[in-house]
Amino acid sequence: MGMPLELNTMIVTKGREIRIEENSFILEKEGYRLYPIDIPIDVRKTIESDTNGTAVIKKVEWKENRTLLTYQLISLNSTN
Repeated sequence: MGMPLELNTMIVTKGREIRIEENSFILEKEGYRLYPIDIPIDVRKTIESDTNGTAVIKKVEWKENRTLLTYQLISLNSTN
């Protein structure tokens, strides 16, 4: 029996990120997902939206068909 796995090259938050420190966030996603660690990647609110910023993923945890990301925002694209 295989394990379903999704490879992601951007972080899509859908507004569900939780701030844990000034520029550090946790995001829980459904299913098992694989992300590049320690490489800058785009952060978007939805997959179709413009990039909100750039982040570096520090930790990926898999548990009970969920993926928990810990990432640090390194740049923010402001609309102001």
